[in-house]
Amino acid sequence: MTAPATTATALPLRRWILDLGASALLVGVSMVGFWPTFAGGSYLPAAIGGILLGLAISAVAAWRRWGILIIAGLTVAAYFVFGGALALPHTTLLGVVPTLDTLQRLALGTVTSWKQMLTTVAPVAAADGHLIVPFLLALVGTVLTASLALRLSRVAWALIPAGALLMLVIVLGTPEPAFPLAQGLVFAVMAIAWLALRQLWAPQNDAVSVSEVDSSRATQMRMRRLIAGAAVLVVAGGAGIATSAVAAPAQPRHVFRDVIIPPFNIRDYPSPLQSFRKNVRDEADETLFTVKGLPKGARIRIAVMDQYDGMVYNVTDGGPDSSSAFAPLRSNMSPEAEGVPVTLKVDIDRYNGVWVPDAGAVSAIDFTGGRAEELRRTGYYNTETGTAVVTSKLKKGDSYTIDTVMPAPLDDTQLADVDFGKVPLPKQSNVPEELTSLASETVAGAESPIERVRALETFLAEGGFFSHGLEGEVLSRAGHTAERISTLIGGDQMIGDDEQYAVAMALLAREVGIPARVVMGYYPDEEREGDPEFAATGDDVHAWVEVNFEGVGWLTFNPTPPEDKVPNDQNTKPKVDPKPQVLQPPPPPQEPVDLPPTLPDDRKGEDETFNLAGLIGIILAVGGITLGILALLASPFIVIGAWKAAKRRSRRNAARASDRISGGWDELTDRAVDYGARVAPGGTRVEEAATVATALTLPQVTTLAERADAEVFGPADPTPEDVDAFWAEVDGLVGGLGKEAGFFKRMKARLSLRSLMGGTAVATGMQNLKDAATARVRREPGTIKSSTAAKTPPAPESETP
Repeated sequence: MTAPATTATALPLRRWILDLGASALLVGVSMVGFWPTFAGGSYLPAAIGGILLGLAISAVAAWRRWGILIIAGLTVAAYFVFGGALALPHTTLLGVVPTLDTLQRLALGTVTSWKQMLTTVAPVAAADGHLIVPFLLALVGTVLTASLALRLSRVAWALIPAGALLMLVIVLGTPEPAFPLAQGLVFAVMAIAWLALRQLWAPQNDAVSVSEVDSSRATQMRMRRLIAGAAVLVVAGGAGIATSAVAAPAQPRHVFRDVIIPPFNIRDYPSPLQSFRKNVRDEADETLFTVKGLPKGARIRIAVMDQYDGMVYNVTDGGPDSSSAFAPLRSNMSPEAEGVPVTLKVDIDRYNGVWVPDAGAVSAIDFTGGRAEELRRTGYYNTETGTAVVTSKLKKGDSYTIDTVMPAPLDDTQLADVDFGKVPLPKQSNVPEELTSLASETVAGAESPIERVRALETFLAEGGFFSHGLEGEVLSRAGHTAERISTLIGGDQMIGDDEQYAVAMALLAREVGIPARVVMGYYPDEEREGDPEFAATGDDVHAWVEVNFEGVGWLTFNPTPPEDKVPNDQNTKPKVDPKPQVLQPPPPPQEPVDLPPTLPDDRKGEDETFNLAGLIGIILAVGGITLGILALLASPFIVIGAWKAAKRRSRRNAARASDRISGGWDELTDRAVDYGARVAPGGTRVEEAATVATALTLPQVTTLAERADAEVFGPADPTPEDVDAFWAEVDGLVGGLGKEAGFFKRMKARLSLRSLMGGTAVATGMQNLKDAATARVRREPGTIKSSTAAKTPPAPESETP
């Protein structure tokens, strides 16, 4: 039963102060949860402003006895009038007066701001429009909490919106809690104290009767009750603190961000070294990007690779066996770097990829242009390797500025007594056996660490020949697999280019305990060194080796022979009979996870007369905005997206490798079903592939189905590399579906429930009803088959022809 309402104007002043103060404190405690999301208190002005506005609206509405529609109208008006100054000051005039752009962003922000904040890597920036979320939550939460407290005799009803706000802030935040102990303790103590004081001050629950006892005695008894209640709260709080010290949760909390934003995994992007020969062959004369301010002798780095598995030299991310981890872009990323500060201006032309060209020890990367915010939000940087990534991919027209530090050059004399650095590097695997003995023999006569590195560099640079293997050049196969490196070392003559020689030197160095890694990038030839602008083409791509020295860092070495050093006999071939090159997995077209925008609800609320001119128009919009906010809390695209993401995660991380292959195929068919393909249940993969290929004009799925069957039913379990390659091809096909479809078809597919309902009892029942109806129509005499019926599959075997 709903608690009876009280007359607001009859409330004593102490009740007004208590209810408004408690409402503000409870909402404020809840809003503290956004601290890690914004990496500090930059959101507090917006949150505090929303709380104060909410208190004012609640107090005035209770005093004037206004109804719910007028309260909602005042809330909307306050949101649009003060939202610019508190949430979007950069769009207003003088930081206060809202502009047309301000009002437009505020209107759309009631629906889109939640998605934008959840799909942005934390910490988010207050200047990017994310302040709308704390401002709106504080405003609406305070209005609901304070209004219920002032109007109802039972204050417990007011704790419902306050508690809901606390939970909403948690799930919209980050897995890292803000101040969990203080937040929970203050909220609980404040709620209990509020309930106790309201009960104590209720006229019908006086502790004593003033007619029976003198006033001083009544005051003394009330004070005793207050002190006893405070003591109980102190004891309960102390017990809670003591318990939390030994009962801390072992698992991190789960929030919406974990489901909507997939964790960044550098293995989702193929090593750039795999496309080395493609750059040389197809982009030799294409301007990929231009760099202004590059010092003489400096090099542009694309990526640093430090793990070899016999197939690919890969970029790694974090973990006990890797050199570092990728983290979101920020300022002052290399505070301890020593050298010459340099500012580089990079403009992207024909270059396209996730690997960001940079140089030196990068302190900050500042993107400019129309996609600046998108690139910043999807950018990551590895401070140990200097590798930068943007998951949304660089495209023509993008530009950015790099603040970096270039180390001073050192010669061998300065390194004569310097030992190798002790840095963690991933373990090498599947390295050709002959490299161990060859490396030991090559460095046998070296006395110092730098001499050992120079011995390996000289052995390759002076003992080998250069060839890209292009038309008119000596045979030189692409790739850097273990077989290719064995062919390079074991042939009559060593013939290759930067890709093979850099990998060979790094492998040789690691075999004798030298900390080495491979770097791919671009740098100008001697004639263009020192030019004010460097226009990088495919002909400028190179790969080299970096070795770490203690106290110095990573230094560059060039094991590749000069490009003009070619074999005299153009028919010279290696001893080893060349084998077909292993096809390496193509880069999957990755796009950031993006949830479909939803337009605000345009339903209108009921009209209510009000004596202020101009409020009628606001009231008409109240229903739509308010219902839009409420509907947002249970927005279907979040639920559907989380459901699909959970299914994909469980398939990708299945215990058995064959199940992960099967899961990849299921993921492809699910997305095909969402795009309109009608895959019959119970079919084989080849049959499903035929249906998908016909419905979506996707002939590649037939080959993929055969590959899935071969992996699942083969004599041996698929390797992790096979699983990664299979999922990369699945992601490429799924991404192609979205690119070919129009905007509305993509949105329809992302919100489709067909793949989620497939195989359920509901879907099976619906299919059975359709089959029965089709069979009944065929049995009826005189029925003329329509063109649709003509395409219906034959009736079941139990049916009489």
